[in-house]
Amino acid sequence: MTVHPARPAAGTTTDARRWWALAAVTTAQLMIGLDLTVMNIALPSVQLDLTLSGPQRQWVITAFALAYGSLLLLGGRLSNLLGRRRSLLIGLAGFAFASALGGAAIDPAMLLGSRALQGVFAALLTPSVLATLAIAFPMPAERGKAFGIYGTAMGSSSGLGVVLGGVLTDYLDWRWCMYVNLPIAVAAAAGVLYAVRPGPRASGVRVDLVGVLLATSGLMALVAGFARAESDGWGTPTTIGLLAFGVIALVAFTWTQSRVAAPLLPLRVVLNRRRAACYLAVLGLAAGMFAALFFLTFYLQNVLGYSPIKAGLGFLPLTAGLMIGVRVVSPLIARTALRWLLAPGILTVAVGLVLLGLLQVDSNYFLQALPVFLLVGLGTGFVLVTANSTATLDAGQDTAVAGAMVMTSQQIGASLGTALLSTIAGTAAADYLATHPESGPLATVHGFTVASLGAAGFLGVAALLVFLVAGPGQPQGRG
Repeated sequence: MTVHPARPAAGTTTDARRWWALAAVTTAQLMIGLDLTVMNIALPSVQLDLTLSGPQRQWVITAFALAYGSLLLLGGRLSNLLGRRRSLLIGLAGFAFASALGGAAIDPAMLLGSRALQGVFAALLTPSVLATLAIAFPMPAERGKAFGIYGTAMGSSSGLGVVLGGVLTDYLDWRWCMYVNLPIAVAAAAGVLYAVRPGPRASGVRVDLVGVLLATSGLMALVAGFARAESDGWGTPTTIGLLAFGVIALVAFTWTQSRVAAPLLPLRVVLNRRRAACYLAVLGLAAGMFAALFFLTFYLQNVLGYSPIKAGLGFLPLTAGLMIGVRVVSPLIARTALRWLLAPGILTVAVGLVLLGLLQVDSNYFLQALPVFLLVGLGTGFVLVTANSTATLDAGQDTAVAGAMVMTSQQIGASLGTALLSTIAGTAAADYLATHPESGPLATVHGFTVASLGAAGFLGVAALLVFLVAGPGQPQGRG
């Protein structure tokens, strides 16, 4: 029987500061989420200033995601080894240093290195953030509210990153897309020092070096393979080699985890039905959500002709939908079976993708694009809050690793979805253009339509699998 972590008595200093701890770690995670997209709109300015080649331009985005996604499991284990508070402070200091380095970049190598370094320290931060929340809020009612606030920040960070990147690039300089992290990191670190109680390092924690090598190289190869598939195609030797190596390495990693004394990812974490359902739900959600955001960015700017700032502001309904979803789902987590939260959330995003597939060249933003943003945000709020809360519930010494797996699933899903659906969209657009040579933007929209409807079907299957894997288990508030 799993024992709940000790709960601070009402009225103690630690108990009184738990909401400040929530504010501090949510700020830290918001900073990471912003950096996944804040450089997107700045890329043309960066390319001109530092004379980036086409592949180097792509790696401004990929370097961060690659390091972050592949090192999250190691970050979860290091969080146990170093202690949550220490890991948070090291992660924030390192992220700030990497951001300053990137802002001062004088050549492509310096910028790309700083982006990868950001990903390294972000991978240490995220598991400690989730472990802090899980331990600070063990009671079901408060837990739902706390993870709701965290989920709002996490889910809205992509859209806010696009807006922030556009504003900073247009009114200041692209370098401020990096420098802006410094005051955020300082504020978060001050909050951690004030509100997060120092805890003892977990006893007997060792780092599974073989597991680290296999997991990191496998995840890195998968993410890189998906990135190459998006740019070079699925049939190139490089893409095939990376994906094959990634699968083989992860299979070998899984095999070793049942045979070492201190596994990097104890199999009990992913074999738990509730956690497995959460990971599957987040992977499917990310595949659909990030593809939708990718298509909508191009649709607003290349089809409707929006400026970068106007396109960024067009994403704000996504945040509104997400906040509604969080507000609705947070009180339900403690009294509703998991399958009835995750599956409907995924299906809501699927409906949004169906509407995205119905957009035309002359569609009205408010009548046809805005509902897509609202539905994608609403479903995202349902899934992210539920998954983060459930995956870390009663995980004990595995809390940081269990939380890291949520973000690992998200990174893999985002890379897979963007690569796969971009390929489908590009192929469909090319086929349409071959038979309609004068079509212009119609071919682009046709590609988005085919890919979006395909993504909706994929999410429908994912929702069914999540429903079955989650099973008829009890709500969190009922043991």
